[in-house]
Amino acid sequence: MTTLGVVDYGTSNLLSVTRAFEHAGATVETIKTANQVIKSDRLVLPGVGAFGNCQSSLQTHGLWEPVDEFMRSGKPFLGICVGMQMMLEASDEFGDHKGFGLIPGQVSAIPAIDENGMPHKIPHIGWNRLFPPDSSIRWQGTILDGIEPETSVYFVHSFAAQPNEDSHRIADTDYDGVSISAVVRRDNAYGCQFHTEKSGPVGLKIIENFLKL
Repeated sequence: MTTLGVVDYGTSNLLSVTRAFEHAGATVETIKTANQVIKSDRLVLPGVGAFGNCQSSLQTHGLWEPVDEFMRSGKPFLGICVGMQMMLEASDEFGDHKGFGLIPGQVSAIPAIDENGMPHKIPHIGWNRLFPPDSSIRWQGTILDGIEPETSVYFVHSFAAQPNEDSHRIADTDYDGVSISAVVRRDNAYGCQFHTEKSGPVGLKIIENFLKL
């Protein structure tokens, strides 16, 4: 049975994330200390709310540096929603905030207008389809292994990650003609902008794939 740590830093939807991973067969440990992070074999960083609040909460709990070290260690790491966004260098959500910088790039507001210049709803809430950013990208051997392109997952967000390098994007989604990075990757560290724990059987399949890394 797989054991993994879910980081508890006071801002995330910990219960639903934990239940989803337990449903997939994992033994979940709630991570509250740096020592627990270091000892983990796999680590999940959820995130709900504003980027800056999540950043400061991790720092207040003494978890920023150990999480940073873990995601660069080569061990399986998964950031969910704001947990994914913090993998990038910075965000301009309610000020300028520094991220982990594992993936070069910026987190910025989703454009308030669609591809036709018409206003659309922000935040982006609901089910949207995943697709490879280009035809050369294959999902085999990643957390999307066995997921068919055009499969829908559940999003809730107003800001989006914009990696500098296309090689870090393994799945995008389209919101009224606005391209959004949905899954990013660097080595064994992954980020999902959508909520895996709220994405039904597809989300559980992604979680199961993560547990097999």
